[in-house]
Amino acid sequence: MKVLQILPQLNIGGVERGTLDLSKALTQKGHESFVISGGGILVDELEQFGAKHYEIPVHIKSLRTLSLAKSLSETISSIDPDIVHVRSRMPAWVNFRAFKKLQKKPLLISTFHGLYSFPIYSKVMSFVDHSIAISKTVENYILENYKLDKNNITVIPRGCDPVEFNNNEINPDDKAKIINEFPKIVGKKVLTIPGRITKWKGVAEFIELLSLLDDNYHGLIVGPTAKSKKKYLNKLQNKVSSLHLEDKITFTGSRRDIANIYKISDVVFNLSQTPEPFGRTMIEAIACGTRVIGWNHGGASEILSELFPQGLVTLNDMNELLNTTKKVTSSHSIPRENIFTANRMTNSTINLYQNLIS
Repeated sequence: MKVLQILPQLNIGGVERGTLDLSKALTQKGHESFVISGGGILVDELEQFGAKHYEIPVHIKSLRTLSLAKSLSETISSIDPDIVHVRSRMPAWVNFRAFKKLQKKPLLISTFHGLYSFPIYSKVMSFVDHSIAISKTVENYILENYKLDKNNITVIPRGCDPVEFNNNEINPDDKAKIINEFPKIVGKKVLTIPGRITKWKGVAEFIELLSLLDDNYHGLIVGPTAKSKKKYLNKLQNKVSSLHLEDKITFTGSRRDIANIYKISDVVFNLSQTPEPFGRTMIEAIACGTRVIGWNHGGASEILSELFPQGLVTLNDMNELLNTTKKVTSSHSIPRENIFTANRMTNSTINLYQNLIS
């Protein structure tokens, strides 16, 4: 079986990691894997396990990008795949035009990775033979917004790598490095909220939570800040100062050792104000044996209902959030074993391919 995946670029991110995981699984099972993208830092890793990459700048959000349809069509023809799998909207539009030029059309599959906010622009993801939704939340969104039959949608949850995210004890040297970098966490119950610094991720609510807790707690705000979000970061830092929480909250910035950050945390939070399509950081934390608390909506609700229902909190109910945090941190409860693994995701996807072909 020949499978071609098309996505914007191969840089760091959930879509990119999923593409690599699937490509690796395909080659390990004796299939041929091809990827078209605008390039990126993960291309070398992709090619190391036998996949072939074609660089076409399908990531640029411009009408001019549609002119790449001819080049894309020729590349698809040369590969002659059984499956073309589009993972993002701009590449999907280019592919939509390219498909019209193909003499032999392979099966076309899309993955809805999000609750896309522009239905007219996003409808191209429904112009396919079959769609994958990364959660039931996303499946419901597709059914509400696009004319797709439920039988033409398969829910395949995202997954994390159990090698990288495991519940082994943290290496003492790694723990010592983190404590040396953030000495204020010593002797405290560590609460962590991971994710990009942006308004909808619920960092402001996390800061409010810390203001309601006593000095036995310390909060870590872990994640990168885009240039366009610097003003919002300043606003959050001013909120911390105005509440006199400088000794209770630390902004760590982006971390490459996120698995170890999860392991030194007593609780990891997901407080996104809009429903998450899935909630990858939650399964990463749970895979590391860490308890998770989150609002009871979207993908967060699906994950917590399955793995740690004690962590579910009514959306924006700060009193319930406070009480749940106290209850969870004072208990010996642990999450169930993570079932949302990369292997489950890739096996389900490959099985879907084979069923559709047959």
